[in-house]
Amino acid sequence: MKIVIMGPAYPYRGGIASFSVRMAKALQQDGHDVSIYTFSLQYPAFLFPGKTQYSDAAPPKGVTIYRKINTIHPLNWLKVGEELRKEAPDLVIVKYWLPLMGSALGTILRRVKKNKHTKVIGLLHNIIPHEKRMGDQGLTRYFLRPVDAFLSLSRSVIAESKKFDTQKPRAYNPHPVFDHFGEKVPRKEAAQYLNLDVESKYILFFGIIRDYKGLDWLLEAFSKTRAKAHVKLIIAGEYYADKDQYDQQIADLKLQNKVIVHDHFIKEEEVKYYFSIANLVAQPYKNATQSGVTQIAYHFNCPMLVTKVGGLPEMIPDHKIGLVVNPDISVITQGIEDYFTNNLEDEFKQNFEEEKKKYSWGKLNQTIYSLYERIK
Repeated sequence: MKIVIMGPAYPYRGGIASFSVRMAKALQQDGHDVSIYTFSLQYPAFLFPGKTQYSDAAPPKGVTIYRKINTIHPLNWLKVGEELRKEAPDLVIVKYWLPLMGSALGTILRRVKKNKHTKVIGLLHNIIPHEKRMGDQGLTRYFLRPVDAFLSLSRSVIAESKKFDTQKPRAYNPHPVFDHFGEKVPRKEAAQYLNLDVESKYILFFGIIRDYKGLDWLLEAFSKTRAKAHVKLIIAGEYYADKDQYDQQIADLKLQNKVIVHDHFIKEEEVKYYFSIANLVAQPYKNATQSGVTQIAYHFNCPMLVTKVGGLPEMIPDHKIGLVVNPDISVITQGIEDYFTNNLEDEFKQNFEEEKKKYSWGKLNQTIYSLYERIK
């Protein structure tokens, strides 16, 4: 088939952009003609909470990426839609994660569908945003109307999609393993690269820092556990929340010597060092859909502690490759204590290879093809 993926991709950075490129490569391996339409302007600078939207890595090889979509320019939406209408791909897979994009993507798709040939699958990373704003539902409904079928990476998002539409075909496929960050490196090498003590044990809180991800809960829980006598906490990621409040919490809890903060966006080539040194990846989220961090941890066979919210429990069999705990500070404390006191790391690591078989990119491809055939 001729397939167009529409959404974030290089030169933009982040998990959804990485997903677009990795999915394109997987579909190409099945023999399809795949290109990506990404943004010429994704977020206006004043709306972007981080330092930069752009990656400074080299462009990905073997993937055709067009920077075409301007999210705030209606004439651009009509132009891009008309271009794709004429190009007439068999399938457009359009990413949706934020209502801000609803007007642009919904308008483009309406134009594309005028060719009476192209089918559209909406890949719903989120459908109800973690941080809600007025107008979200209207923008989401506008986006969804020209979409023929829905694909989600978590059952919770599939369930939420039924609040907007109950008739169109939909499918769930778990987030495949993020396997493009290189291989695990020896612990000593990781410690030297990150300037850390190789003898210590580490909990890793990784990725863009937003309030819903529960870093405040983790800090409170960590401060109460006896494990901190020989365990340290690494916070690795750029703050999209108020950093000062977390710095103050670390000081109030007297954790300055136990918490290592790398408060910048972690480049793809550096990811392997963090997951190679980590003994446990913590995701104490207050709400969630799915998480790319989970699938990075899968790639590096790194056990996880996650809260029982959204799609996280679907991905982590409790007491097999990690711990699934209630979203409560005292229970998170107990989980950390249990993990390190009972030396669960080695036991959990033995189970990863079997579990990873569920999360292949080939399986995602098959779900896409099956959903495509269900579109009338």
